[in-house]
Amino acid sequence: MTACKRGLAGFQLLHWLRHAEVERVPAIGGQTRLNAERKRAALDGKTLLITGGTGSFGREIVRKSLADYNPRRVIVFSRDELKQHEMRSHFRDSRLTFFLGDVRDKERLYRAFQADVDVVIHAAALKQVPACEYNPFEAIKTNVLGAQNIIDAAIDCQVPRVLALSTDKAVNPANIYGASKLCAEKLFIHGNSYAGDQDTRFCCVRYGNVLGSRGSALPVFLRQRKSGVITVTDKRMTRFWVRLDQAVEFVISCIATMRGGEVFVPRIPSMSVIDMVQTLAPDCSIRFTGIRPGEKLHECLISPEEARHTLALADRFVILPENPSWRISKQWEGELVPSNFTFTSDQNESLLTSRELLEVVDSDTESWHPSEWLDPSEQRSADTVQPTVD
Repeated sequence: MTACKRGLAGFQLLHWLRHAEVERVPAIGGQTRLNAERKRAALDGKTLLITGGTGSFGREIVRKSLADYNPRRVIVFSRDELKQHEMRSHFRDSRLTFFLGDVRDKERLYRAFQADVDVVIHAAALKQVPACEYNPFEAIKTNVLGAQNIIDAAIDCQVPRVLALSTDKAVNPANIYGASKLCAEKLFIHGNSYAGDQDTRFCCVRYGNVLGSRGSALPVFLRQRKSGVITVTDKRMTRFWVRLDQAVEFVISCIATMRGGEVFVPRIPSMSVIDMVQTLAPDCSIRFTGIRPGEKLHECLISPEEARHTLALADRFVILPENPSWRISKQWEGELVPSNFTFTSDQNESLLTSRELLEVVDSDTESWHPSEWLDPSEQRSADTVQPTVD
């Protein structure tokens, strides 16, 4: 690659590129035949386990997997027996099974992973910024030690593919949540070293706020507009936004194409919080409450330090590991981003339009489980707005 010849990547990236079989990967934004075949091969006939599988992401990937693919088994691993019961009653599919457990409990994870699991998607986490700030030890137990438990169990049970969900808050973290997820990212990437020559491989997916997910800003704004007053912490704030179905589709594509050690970042749009409020509730007044501990004005998905080993593809960025000591099977083909590149919500060239936002509202409202996002307890956790933003 010419970028390597320019010396932008350093010795570690050269190691990655030289010791790998070259394969051109098609853009995953479109449903190419090759891409569809890869995704089908990754899930059809396989056993898929989702930690935190009763959350918004878990419910959607369960729905997608059962409807569009033919997995041998889908296992939901989570702590909430009520939500498991609700999911069981809703889907009524013999391929779907449930496992009560906590990622803090390594023995329970071992028991779950021994069910011939082929793919693990690790979505379980403590995610609310204020809750993690107030309960930092609990955040570490779940987000960091829980990640280590997942890695140990996957290696010992020889699970071939493990993908962990991360967040833009893991980049230059300003709060306990972000710091714990940054640590978890590092653990998963270097879990490949511990796996050695066996087939178990780990990667991460990092994205921003999920529109319409449980605890996100969108349903909160819709609830608040009934009162005529919307609460926002700071008028300058911007955030990355992704639809739930887009996040799920992106994760499946990453499972299908991962080599091990990557952090995948989708090219997603940004929108200012004020623009979102004015689109959803143009006739409401706005009450500014002030930035709270751990909040940022803008989020970042790729830092300048990561740019040295980040490739740009049509629909995503791929942050390669800096020191891949494990066996590498294939090489990603793409151009290195400029050395001073950064991907931030305030400088993003792609903006979420008001029309796109309203389309999400029109199409997804019924899937938001009003009994959950109207729960007053949800109002205590927040990031961008007074009640909550992931």
